[in-house]
Amino acid sequence: MLQKFQNHLLDNFQFLNGKKILLATSGGKDSMVMLHLFQELDYNIGIAHCNFQLRGVESFQDQNFVQEYAAANNIPVFITQFDTKAFAEDYKVSTQVAARELRYNWFYELLGTEKFDFILTAHHADDNLETFLINLSRGTGLDGLTGIPKQNEKIVRPLLAFSQEEMEQYARFNDIKWREDSSNASDKYLRNKIRHHLVPILKDLNPNFLSSFYKTQTYLQEAQDMVEDASIMIYQQVAKQEEDTIYFDLKKLKKLPNYKSYLYQWLKEFEFSAWDDIYDLVESQSGKYIFSPEYRLLKDRNSLILSPIHLENKEKKYFITENQIEVKVPLNLSFCKAADISFDSNKTIFVDADKLQYPLILRHWNKGDSFQPFGMNGKSKKVSKLFKDEKLSLVEKENSWLLCSNDEIVWIIGLRQDERFKIENTTTNRLKIQLEE
Repeated sequence: MLQKFQNHLLDNFQFLNGKKILLATSGGKDSMVMLHLFQELDYNIGIAHCNFQLRGVESFQDQNFVQEYAAANNIPVFITQFDTKAFAEDYKVSTQVAARELRYNWFYELLGTEKFDFILTAHHADDNLETFLINLSRGTGLDGLTGIPKQNEKIVRPLLAFSQEEMEQYARFNDIKWREDSSNASDKYLRNKIRHHLVPILKDLNPNFLSSFYKTQTYLQEAQDMVEDASIMIYQQVAKQEEDTIYFDLKKLKKLPNYKSYLYQWLKEFEFSAWDDIYDLVESQSGKYIFSPEYRLLKDRNSLILSPIHLENKEKKYFITENQIEVKVPLNLSFCKAADISFDSNKTIFVDADKLQYPLILRHWNKGDSFQPFGMNGKSKKVSKLFKDEKLSLVEKENSWLLCSNDEIVWIIGLRQDERFKIENTTTNRLKIQLEE
């Protein structure tokens, strides 16, 4: 496998040569095989390990295993621990989503602070097949069938062409030690159900199923690339953009043999979901419209008009002075010094008062607003993305307020505090801010 892997890198990942690369290493078989391969090929590597604290003592045994391996092999290692369950509960996401967000935010932070060029993960061909089947079971378009990409910006997955069986054989032949994740034996998660029950049937039907599947996905990716190329060419003929508004010429649109497919390609990045309603909009009366979380698609006489949702009175601002203890308009907020900290509700935050610049400002959110979510170690996130994650309605977004210090967001009120203003161990001036009923 080593020679095959080296050839694979030469054919597909030459850009890794001479780069400083960070290997995401859980301690499981897949990541330990990846680590061994890059050691053998003498790349400039470091190890990143996340302890999600989801499996009690096992999580810390995994951490110790990775740390000891790194020390024994003189490899730089970076370790972090997350309270993943608390994060998932606080922000109403699944444990898997919480772990993924925490993990990749930390990886990108390491890229900056430790000057790594790329992050490598050990996803392999079986993972790709499982992802394909998950997407297929939920319903997806062509882009959902092309599988896990070999590269997403700085995230690289060099093992997608290799099967689980190949990796296990390599591990055993080279006497590679690894840690077993006990949760992999459970059918609690959909991926495990597919792995344990569906994939073995497919491989039994065709022993070369993974190889055939890899070829099929290659063809699907080529078809997707062709669709995107055609979509761009036709877009230039049908659409006209003026500032932040796009006009689709209905006369030209309806001449296309399959205009619905083109509309899907053009509009999917704007997070529309009611596709049947959008297709009906083409033949509906003027004045009808469809909303996505951030955009409106309006039927005019000669055009479909795509534009951002503009909030009424979005420029309205309220100012809060340093000694003010309460606000009644537009929200009921209270401000007081705090001796103890208790994060029991999204309606209360605690901040380091010495980090604030007065007057504080209460305002609506604007397109492009971003903040650094509490607990995310400095990774920025768009406010609009948070609204999407929280599944806020249009009315709820319009009624959302931001508490700002200078130009920086302190609190998306009732939803999320900003990391930059959190209380540190050295904080002496603690301020409690509460949204009252």
